[in-house]
Amino acid sequence: MSRITQQELESYLWGAAVLLRGLIDAGDYKQFIFPLLFFKRVSDVWEEEYQAALADSDGDLSYAEFAENHRFQIPEGARWSEVRQTPKNVGMAIQTALRQLEAANPDLLAGIFGDAPWTNRERLPDETLKNLIEHFSTQTLSVANVPEDELGNAYEFLIKKFADDSGHTAAEFYTNRTVVHLMTQLLAPQAGESIYDPTCGTGGMLISALAEVKRSGGEYRTLKLYGQERNLITSGIARMNLFLHGVEDFQIIRGDTLAAPQHIEGDRLRKFDVILANPPYSIKQWDREAWSQDKWGRNFLGTPPQGRADYAFQQHILASLSDKGRCAILWPHGVLFRNEEQSMRAKMVELDWVEAVIGLGPNLFYNSPMESCVVVCNRRKPAARKGKVLFIDALSEVTRERAQSLLKAEHQQRILTAYKTFADVPGFAKIATLAEIDANAGNLSIPIYVKRVAVAPITDSNGDAVSLRSSWEQWQTDGRAFWLQMDCLVERLADLATTDSSEASMID
Repeated sequence: MSRITQQELESYLWGAAVLLRGLIDAGDYKQFIFPLLFFKRVSDVWEEEYQAALADSDGDLSYAEFAENHRFQIPEGARWSEVRQTPKNVGMAIQTALRQLEAANPDLLAGIFGDAPWTNRERLPDETLKNLIEHFSTQTLSVANVPEDELGNAYEFLIKKFADDSGHTAAEFYTNRTVVHLMTQLLAPQAGESIYDPTCGTGGMLISALAEVKRSGGEYRTLKLYGQERNLITSGIARMNLFLHGVEDFQIIRGDTLAAPQHIEGDRLRKFDVILANPPYSIKQWDREAWSQDKWGRNFLGTPPQGRADYAFQQHILASLSDKGRCAILWPHGVLFRNEEQSMRAKMVELDWVEAVIGLGPNLFYNSPMESCVVVCNRRKPAARKGKVLFIDALSEVTRERAQSLLKAEHQQRILTAYKTFADVPGFAKIATLAEIDANAGNLSIPIYVKRVAVAPITDSNGDAVSLRSSWEQWQTDGRAFWLQMDCLVERLADLATTDSSEASMID
């Protein structure tokens, strides 16, 4: 059988989602399409392994079914071909097969398929489910036909398409992959290290770390990948993502990272060498009182305000670093200067773990115009970097294509070069000492440290300066910090409006 091209694979996968249009919300595609895709892959690989074992044993049917010959076990009645023959109550047949598959592989697949309402025949009538099954049946998803890297790439394509199609609700499970790639390069994960994402979504940052080690020629199979994700469906998608990328050694655990961290060793938090994260920002529904007496000691910088749990996540991440640990966290700019977090931020700077603060351009958060930043921390700073923080103003290192903002390779490279060089670059990068930051009350706002390069004034034919342009440039430079503060204020006012609206609806 001929190999499926990447384009054919992507078209095939998106074609399945198109069958659901008009029946369910775009934001719900993922809870049906991903389980069916994974079920089809597992079934086709099982058949591939069966045929290989049959050939190796000169046609021994019993040997070909031995558990040792298969990565996943599929019990009788739960195979794709059997579900495909179901004449009615197709949703129940799918649901039963998925539950049997989980039960047959408890250590690997428990709960992976989520809790989609397969038996809701008003939303998904038999005809629709049969069409979906027939669509998936048009291709064979064996390893020979679709290698793991190619299927993994197509899976990431589908995650991105679902994010595009479902709008704002996608923010909880999708982070701009060009930003993720930059963050991974900054931390340069090595073979044998442990990688952690405490709010892992669909697992994109863990996959990026794996890909970076592969790209640099390291033995990626020695990586240990860990994640936690509160959303049941999304955590299942992350596990499927890692399986489809051929990853063996990982632990994705469902749960609320702030309320109940799941990666524990003995009576303390597990420590990790590399942490990548894009935590949900400024969440309001969290147990602040419990945090003030956190049994894991994650409140060593203080207790954040109820309306903003950002520094709770930041402290969890710092508390989870190993002695050689380093992290890159994607945040909105407010974490760098908001007054209510000043004391915690100052204490964090005093630790001398903050290595770099990198300001990125707008629209890199999913469906949000806010500018973003990456805070890089390192528990084992090189001697030349101790007592210093590198600020990088990469606001202009962004491009927009087809209504999407992204970092091109050249943008990423310029930022990465500045980070590695760790030197002043006029208008782009600036080293500040801890004393200088302390003099600014721990404020990490990038425009305080990185000053825009002044533009030479334009002169007229008489040699007199035409100052409008230079005045405009100066206004932009001086006003940058102000407008970042204004963005933060607008965000805060929007939060208050949402809260007032919610309270009003409760009264109604």
